[in-house]
Amino acid sequence: MPVRHRLLAIAVAVIWGVNFLAIHLSLAAFPPFFLVALRFALIALPTLIFVPRPDVPLRWLVGYGLGFGVAQFTFLYWGMAAGMPTGLASLVLQSSAPFTLVLGVLLLGERVRSRQWIGIAVAVAGMALVGWSRAQAAALLPFLLVLAGALGWAFGNLSSRLAKPTNPLHLTLWMSVVVPVPMLALSLVFEGPGQIAAAIAGSLSADALPAWGGLLYTCLIGTVVGSGLWTWLLSRHPAGVVAPFSMLVPVAGILTAALVLGEWPTWLELVGGVVVVAGVLVGARRPKAVEPTLSVSEPRPVLVATQD
Repeated sequence: MPVRHRLLAIAVAVIWGVNFLAIHLSLAAFPPFFLVALRFALIALPTLIFVPRPDVPLRWLVGYGLGFGVAQFTFLYWGMAAGMPTGLASLVLQSSAPFTLVLGVLLLGERVRSRQWIGIAVAVAGMALVGWSRAQAAALLPFLLVLAGALGWAFGNLSSRLAKPTNPLHLTLWMSVVVPVPMLALSLVFEGPGQIAAAIAGSLSADALPAWGGLLYTCLIGTVVGSGLWTWLLSRHPAGVVAPFSMLVPVAGILTAALVLGEWPTWLELVGGVVVVAGVLVGARRPKAVEPTLSVSEPRPVLVATQD
């Protein structure tokens, strides 16, 4: 990968890490379920007008929207609104990687190498350390909510994999069309029209400018720019080369939250975070292919690079 492409991958990780700060700012003005509906409605409207619908089965498009969009962000925003520290939320959400591997085995019959099982075990141990620290701080429920969001992301990953889109960015944008209606229904049921109306009225004041700035950052920078650059990189390099850069997201998220919000994690949480990142990296690493020895009369096979 050229140096400029590595810098782009690092930039995407920073964009996505700062995105958690943007979510934190938006939650100061809007209730979590309504905020998810608003976020994806702002993306869905221009998508319906300007972006061609991806040529994928409708069931996988809807499944991706319900898993990645509804389940992930319902629990992530709920957990952050309930008190999950911003930086730690960016870390715990990375547990979607081992969740995806396990669900792939259970639901799709995929084969997992021993190295990947070791990575899963290490990542789970790291999450256990973070969970233990949260329990000691009487803040276990927000941790479990964000963990449930990571599980929703994993289900979305399976739907995305089964969809096999020719243009992943179009699938990501059209996924947003699935989200607003169910999220608005959840908001009406659990948050109520009164809370929604009060949030809208309050958002019209100058004090709500940071919340609107966070929302615009999430939609334009986090989703359009970040996902666009990431898709561009994946189209030019194997997934195994690009994917490890996503492990920089919690680094950027924790550092941003610490510098801006003063949310410094405990030593136990930091150790757990390092263990989680190490586990995901171990599981994502591909073993070097060993080329078989060929006799003179045997034709040399053609090796075709594939992406998972």
